[in-house]
Amino acid sequence: MTVTDTTPAASPEAGTVEIERTGEHQDIAVLTLRRERKLNALSTHMESALLDALRGPRVRTSRAVVVTGVPRAFSAGADTGELREMTPEAIADYYRSSGAVYEAFAALPQPTVAALSGYCLGGGLELALAADIRVADPDTVFGLPEVGIGILPSSGGVTRLVREVGPARTRDLVLRGRRFGAPEAYAWGLIGEIAEAGTVRDKAVEIATELAGQPRLAVSVAKQVITAATDAPREAALLLEQLAYAALNRTG
Repeated sequence: MTVTDTTPAASPEAGTVEIERTGEHQDIAVLTLRRERKLNALSTHMESALLDALRGPRVRTSRAVVVTGVPRAFSAGADTGELREMTPEAIADYYRSSGAVYEAFAALPQPTVAALSGYCLGGGLELALAADIRVADPDTVFGLPEVGIGILPSSGGVTRLVREVGPARTRDLVLRGRRFGAPEAYAWGLIGEIAEAGTVRDKAVEIATELAGQPRLAVSVAKQVITAATDAPREAALLLEQLAYAALNRTG
């Protein structure tokens, strides 16, 4: 059984975020970005709707979260036209409001899976990079085109990409803004799996169901340790692992 809600749109062009609870125990939250006429461009309305969904009870009470889009696009990027006229002060406020959605997604305590198809560009790729696990349709097109229009990825894209693929490849992808496909993304470790054509949402739900079946606290703590160990000195990372183990040892 699947139960679905949809956020209200500010206008027919603004888009919505569809919220479903699915799975045998209704413990998987599936969030679907829907702004098809704009290839799921992430307007501030869409970001606010997604942020509200992440903070709402349908997500907070779930055991795993899937974020997906429509077949033509997970998201073709942020709606940069909205930001072009902003002052520096307004942009700073944006990162504290709807622009906070990328970090809110990354900070969820439960495991997250991004189901990617069509275009996954700019802000769409930044959102995908904030997920714990990424699975893609074979024809997914990736890229960070921001530098080509005089800006740069600024919602965690550079920070996360350099940790995933290293500074040399990050320079190549960000400075050249070149697009790449699912085979390259898989070879570089940006995605964990390439689904059979047309099945990426089902595959993501399958992975989320597997994650939801794991001990909830252990998954959450392990996720936090992995994130912290990325930047921590080796000794600190080892100590963090050991302390986390000690804390979890009698909870299973």
